[in-house]
Amino acid sequence: MMVLHSANDKSGSTLLKAVLWDMDGTLIDSEPYWHQVEMDIAREHGGYWSEDIGWTCSGKPVPQVAQLMIDKGTKLPVCEVQRLMIEGVARKEAEHMPWIAGVEDVLRSLVAAGIPSVLVTASPRRMAENLVRQAPQGAFVGYVCGEDELPKKPNPAPYLAAAKIVGVKVPEGILTANGMAARTDDGATSHTGISSRISDSDSLGNVDSRNISASRRFAESADDTRLAAFHREMARCVALEDSMTGLESAAASGATTIAQTGFIGTDTSAGPQFASIDSYESLTAESLERYVEQRLATMED
Repeated sequence: MMVLHSANDKSGSTLLKAVLWDMDGTLIDSEPYWHQVEMDIAREHGGYWSEDIGWTCSGKPVPQVAQLMIDKGTKLPVCEVQRLMIEGVARKEAEHMPWIAGVEDVLRSLVAAGIPSVLVTASPRRMAENLVRQAPQGAFVGYVCGEDELPKKPNPAPYLAAAKIVGVKVPEGILTANGMAARTDDGATSHTGISSRISDSDSLGNVDSRNISASRRFAESADDTRLAAFHREMARCVALEDSMTGLESAAASGATTIAQTGFIGTDTSAGPQFASIDSYESLTAESLERYVEQRLATMED
């Protein structure tokens, strides 16, 4: 996870707080690069691979894809397949970043509106940084990549980490439940909530049980309030994804999840998305704001 710079955040006067972007198939149409590199590696090293197999790997971490290539006959260790894949695709992207038509205009619209974007990708750090470097100036305030020590998609951890970059206060229990280190400001591991500390006091046998009961009710009420505030803040973050694993990750985080269906070869219609699009035509900060407004209205029903 990397914070690049502070945003000129005007989201306090809008419902839309931030936009969290998957990379491959969402910002860039890079799948043809990956498929070609994978097929070249397999052909040169005794394996079998096809574009159809490549599509089934969309959104998966590179080491998993490398292992599948080995399972299909590629005679190299995982680390070497992974290295060749990353170097091959990174070289192509350095020569030409295959931005999806219209997406750069969306990023510029968000910059103009003061809405921060965060990249959330399973790709390695060098590929994330290469994209951020070539994006419209000021578009990305940070990124989460496959080399961060986080559980991978479809776990919501990458999107929860991205939300923290833009100032969402993720409750400690949610961080812990999803395998993310929960730490206090001084670096010490903290308890998971007020009620845990009350239970510890109770075990000492020197606390009035009536006070304990009242304190527990207060703690539960406070936890409910914090959780409700968190859900609302996450709903103000729009996540754009294309793969099923990515959609599951984003939706599980609580973000208002929009599926980009125009550049993926697999059917994601059964995914947990709030809405879907097949291009970036007419998509702006204002239209993303309307998605958030609709999502928040459904939460109040």
